[in-house]
Amino acid sequence: MIRLGEKQTLVAIRKSSVGMYLSSREDDFAEEVLLPNSQVPAELEEGNEIEVFIYRDSEDRIIATPKKPRITLDEVTALKVKEVTKIGAWLDWGLPKDLLLPYKEQKGDVEAGKYYMVGLYIDNSDRLCATMRLYDFLRTDSPYQKDDKIKGVIYDVNNDLGALVAVDYKFNGLIPRKELFEDYKVGDIVEARVTKVREDGKLDLSLREKSYIQMDIDAEFIQEKLDENGGILLLNDKSSPELIKEQLNMSKGAFKKAVGKLLKENKIKFIENGIEKI
Repeated sequence: MIRLGEKQTLVAIRKSSVGMYLSSREDDFAEEVLLPNSQVPAELEEGNEIEVFIYRDSEDRIIATPKKPRITLDEVTALKVKEVTKIGAWLDWGLPKDLLLPYKEQKGDVEAGKYYMVGLYIDNSDRLCATMRLYDFLRTDSPYQKDDKIKGVIYDVNNDLGALVAVDYKFNGLIPRKELFEDYKVGDIVEARVTKVREDGKLDLSLREKSYIQMDIDAEFIQEKLDENGGILLLNDKSSPELIKEQLNMSKGAFKKAVGKLLKENKIKFIENGIEKI
């Protein structure tokens, strides 16, 4: 069977004026696909096998190419936008005909010249298209365990859930809303720590280290901020979580732990409405 959107090994069965026709041994050569003259390797003869990718050309015909696209069916990768038009964005995927990312499959603003994470699927008209809706494309069989470090790209930001992450461009991860202390957007690259591997295999992630390590990092950061502000910060344990997040990009709980550490080490003292470096 000749499968749209996939790489497969076919057999050259018939040469014509327009190219070489290929077929599959699996279906006794009942189905054919054209490998155009411009794509036929000089050494290819009838009876030879060749690995090709199956897609539709500019005239909507199913054809074969030995060129390797940057993405195949059900895969996820980052592709560059060549042009944005009324029907959607056209992506460079390494083939003569660009790949369409329809408007309904986009997340947020899409701009020419930028890269976006997409998956490849077959639409209702039997055409290959890209989508930024990646949740169902990502795998849940990652090798990662709790406290492992990962790298991934944010492919969606949900106000209720948090930031959805494609870990290694393959696996499904989530940074919960409570872990987000900066404004992240689709396409941002993040490094995180696995806090939990769920029963379904999806990964819960944190942008912060384990609490005892993070407390040291936060304490050092607060000292740097004190130095930048003449030794004084107008923040204390009565400050609002919003104000602490605005000034330090950390939770109130993390702030209180770091301040407690600095107090014990006699590096700061409380003053009215804030803290001062000793």
